[in-house]
Amino acid sequence: MRVNYPAGYHRLVLDQGLTLVHQQVTAAPVVVVDVWLRAGSGVEPLEWSGMAHFLEHMVFKGTDRLPPGAFDQVIETQGGMTNAATSHDYAHFFIIVAAHQLPHTLPYLADLLLYAAIPEQEFDRERQVVLEEIRQAEDDLDWLGFQAMAELVYQDHAYGRPVLGWADRLQSRSAAEMRCFHQAHYQPQNMTVVLTGDLSLETAVDLVSRAFQTFPSPSPCPAPATAPLPQLQGVRREILELPRLEQSRLTMAWLGPGMGDLTTAYGLDVLAAVLGQGRRSRLVRELLEERQLVQDITASLSLQRDCSLFTVQVWLDRPLVDRVEAMICDRLSALAQQPIPSMELHRAQRLLCNDYAFAMETPGQLAGLYGYYSTLGGADHCFTYVPTIQQYAAPALQQLASQYLTPLHYVSTVLHPA
Repeated sequence: MRVNYPAGYHRLVLDQGLTLVHQQVTAAPVVVVDVWLRAGSGVEPLEWSGMAHFLEHMVFKGTDRLPPGAFDQVIETQGGMTNAATSHDYAHFFIIVAAHQLPHTLPYLADLLLYAAIPEQEFDRERQVVLEEIRQAEDDLDWLGFQAMAELVYQDHAYGRPVLGWADRLQSRSAAEMRCFHQAHYQPQNMTVVLTGDLSLETAVDLVSRAFQTFPSPSPCPAPATAPLPQLQGVRREILELPRLEQSRLTMAWLGPGMGDLTTAYGLDVLAAVLGQGRRSRLVRELLEERQLVQDITASLSLQRDCSLFTVQVWLDRPLVDRVEAMICDRLSALAQQPIPSMELHRAQRLLCNDYAFAMETPGQLAGLYGYYSTLGGADHCFTYVPTIQQYAAPALQQLASQYLTPLHYVSTVLHPA
């Protein structure tokens, strides 16, 4: 497929081995720097679960040259902002600053990422913050429901483990182990630096090359926990009775391919739009608008590196759960048996393409999109989304529904008020 790159977009590998993605956007004198690393929870040894997210916290605790809090002070005094996030497939750190401030601020970010000190005293103090974050998650009903579903779907695969980790395992971790994890994974071959905003390519290359000039030597680290990709066999169902829950919830989940087969994954995204995105989608129109059997219903596809997750989520009254689940299975069977009418297909394609366009309007959105795709498989892949969505025809989608969205193999998680 021929790829049409936007004006000003460049991707190159610098001498250090890291990937630089750049796009000049002159709408405002602002620059976003988003550094993405293949250092999410998926590369953790099993006994170190939660280390990647904990490290995200500790990176901001300074280096031998930057005391704790100094980096935040530098960014804030320049009127900028910074944040970070960790998932199974990645960790990323970003700053947003005025373009003329980047030569001053970028070296601070690079110093944090490459030379995080991870001091003992700060490690022990921040561990309590992370443990409290875990306690809050375990008190979140949505998180509990999602985690129960993930464990059923992914089984022993890393995607079934919580990114935050488990409290008992984090209690026994050490600052020395975290330094080992950091030096093993925060290396140039795992790093993509994305710069978007009012900055030329030449300036971007110069600033990144100097700021990320020298990396520490990698250290040996225990191997990540490995498990085969999950295979759904039959119907797995779990029912949880939860206090404080006001309304029952049903989540049905299927597995699809990941970054290795984007064409198929994008096709499942079209099927999600046909089924449960917008008032004119099939499940919304029938179950919510016409029959009024549910309070809300959505379908979505979550793209990940190893495999994607297709879900239908429903909010409804307890006595209707079994009936609605059976109806959804019946509608999926119909989707596999009959081609989608052209008007309905075009609506779904237009919805997805418009949403994708809206997600590329600002430098921050662009940086996030490029970094996400680069870390999972390659930044250029994001430009194939719209043409792939547009070229899908009804027979191909019918085949995908039959292969991936079968009512014979899926996971069902039900939450009921206790």
